[in-house]
Amino acid sequence: MATQLAVTAVEESTYVITAAFKDEDGTAVTPQTVVWTLTDKDGTVINSREDVSETPDTSISVVLTGDDLAVSTVGRTRVLTILATYNSDYGSLLKLKAAATFSVENLIAVT
Repeated sequence: MATQLAVTAVEESTYVITAAFKDEDGTAVTPQTVVWTLTDKDGTVINSREDVSETPDTSISVVLTGDDLAVSTVGRTRVLTILATYNSDYGSLLKLKAAATFSVENLIAVT
């Protein structure tokens, strides 16, 4: 189940989502790989933002702006899905998957 973010994005503005990575014990971990994809609620990729690579760190900030947050053609709901792999005492390249859902505020005067 995706996490529902409480803060609404503003249409065509800037919205930053920070993801922190933890292992199965709740300890901060730096993944080996991190990619993310932005879709609408039906899984359609928004603004070609599919499998975007990030530099692995204990947390990353995904910056969404402009067409990432356009409402006119793709609706108001966005889903940011993060896929990562990490190493722990339980194995190497273990998969970590998470998703966050948020809404985009439709501004009447934005065209």
